[in-house]
Amino acid sequence: MALCLYEVDPAYIDYLSPYAPHLFHNKQPGQSHERKYIGIVFEINGFQYFAPLSSFKDKHRTMKEGLDFIKLEQYSVININCMFPIPEGLYRYVDIAKVQDAKYKSLLQAEYRIIRVKQDQIRKNAAELYKHKLSNGNATSLSKRCNDFLLLEKVCQNYKP
Repeated sequence: MALCLYEVDPAYIDYLSPYAPHLFHNKQPGQSHERKYIGIVFEINGFQYFAPLSSFKDKHRTMKEGLDFIKLEQYSVININCMFPIPEGLYRYVDIAKVQDAKYKSLLQAEYRIIRVKQDQIRKNAAELYKHKLSNGNATSLSKRCNDFLLLEKVCQNYKP
């Protein structure tokens, strides 16, 4: 199944925030559009993981891609270290064809083309990163940048909409 773009229920993001210091809110004041997430990047123990898409910033120009960070050219970046599980029903597929804002629609289409090309790498990195975090805890700089996946799985199970 191809990776797709999704939006996530903001109440769920608010619920997870105290447990995930690397989690981004869906929409900050002044933003026109809700944050998009890429999914499903990884599945384990019945949990479906999604990774946030973030706007490309100047600092990203000099950053190297790695296990936890993938550039979508100069459109956006995927922070795989910030991936998290989402219960069924709390994410919505984004139908790019129905996006009204022409400029934003064009951006989403460009990002999605690159995601399709890189989807195997994205999934492979997500699985490797999950294993790295579980086996290393906070012992490496890479694992310190990651969400606590096991904690988020417990919190995900306890979520009551």
